[in-house]
Amino acid sequence: QVQLVESGGGLVQAGGSLRLTCAASGNIFGANLMGWYRQAPGKQRELVARVTSGGNTDYADSVKGRFTASRANATNTVYLQMNSLKPEDTAVYYCNADVHTTEGWKDYWGQGTQVTVSS
Repeated sequence: QVQLVESGGGLVQAGGSLRLTCAASGNIFGANLMGWYRQAPGKQRELVARVTSGGNTDYADSVKGRFTASRANATNTVYLQMNSLKPEDTAVYYCNADVHTTEGWKDYWGQGTQVTVSS
């Protein structure tokens, strides 16, 4: 069974930083796209950032220049370094990964981690 386990959320003041980590575990042969989405109260889930296995990244316009996504392929781990945080970054952040398992390629989600930015 594959699991995505997130950590690193919390409460921070505006202008501060947080680093999120998501590790995929289980019977995994590898992962293609790994990334982060977020969902604020009353809003739809949106893409924040994603990283290919080759290290190419894609960011939402709202976080460009402030957030950096990276990954460690050897451990199927993806990171999100969040700097210059703003109150509008407050949301539940979800890890997402396209994982190669014994049952083929499947899409998985983490349980979510709360990020709260106070003004």
